[in-house]
Amino acid sequence: MRVFVTGATGFVGSAVVRELIDAGHRVLGLARSDAAAKSLSATGAEVHRGSLEDHASLRSGATMSDGVIHTAFIHDFSNYGPAAEADRRAIETLGDVLAGSDRPLIVTSGTLVVAPGRVATEDDAASPNFPRKSEEAALAAASRGVRASVIRLAPSVHGKGDHGFVPRLIGVARDKGVAAYIGDGLNRWPGGHRLDIARLYRLALEKGSAGARYHGIADEGVPAREIAEVIGRRLHVPVVSKSHEEMADHFGWIGQFFAIDSPASSAQTRARLGWRPTQPGLLADLDANYFEQAKLAVPRER
Repeated sequence: MRVFVTGATGFVGSAVVRELIDAGHRVLGLARSDAAAKSLSATGAEVHRGSLEDHASLRSGATMSDGVIHTAFIHDFSNYGPAAEADRRAIETLGDVLAGSDRPLIVTSGTLVVAPGRVATEDDAASPNFPRKSEEAALAAASRGVRASVIRLAPSVHGKGDHGFVPRLIGVARDKGVAAYIGDGLNRWPGGHRLDIARLYRLALEKGSAGARYHGIADEGVPAREIAEVIGRRLHVPVVSKSHEEMADHFGWIGQFFAIDSPASSAQTRARLGWRPTQPGLLADLDANYFEQAKLAVPRER
């Protein structure tokens, strides 16, 4: 298949591109900059210049392809509403092109606020109160003859090159001199390795069903305290509890996410697609690979 990939040079998208090419697919990758175009060309992918806000580029990329994998998102948490709206409009644009064709469209979402306090499953609908409307847009496309499905990612997709939540937590611990968790630290974070996640995208592309939700979850729920304990041990700093009142001052914007209890299961995904994670889990990867990296900012892939 010739597959159009948005976010093709991002943390997850670049792994998806490699997985697709290794499996014999041809990739047309969306590139916003010269650097992104050069990086894509080096992988053997075709370059398609454009961005999430350039709907003409999205339409032409989808038109030229047998299927679309949408991993791009503008990770600007200070302007999350506009970022979520840009994502919704991009999915609608891609869906318009693919309507009536039964071509696959794989859309990215998350598990973080699907079912706080209990184990979220693929049967759970997206939270109606969450600004990101990826899933609603995908289901609308499925109703118009697109083989659209959703892959929900853990808040901590981990692996080499991670710029997300876990490096932020490490950065806070370095700055504050303590590795902290919130309350009793028993709230759970699910996790998945980017290479396992990349294989899931390929399986969803090849075998996925219209309207399906798939969970890219390897670790169902790692207690936040255990994450802090690894960080504290590796940085040689104390591990402490912070109250919910202290949370914002200590962690900044990431605190509200780190406090959520959001375990998730991938049992249905594994049964339906034959997906089996094989990479190291979150704690093992964190311990082995995260403390040689410089402190990094969250990227703004478009």
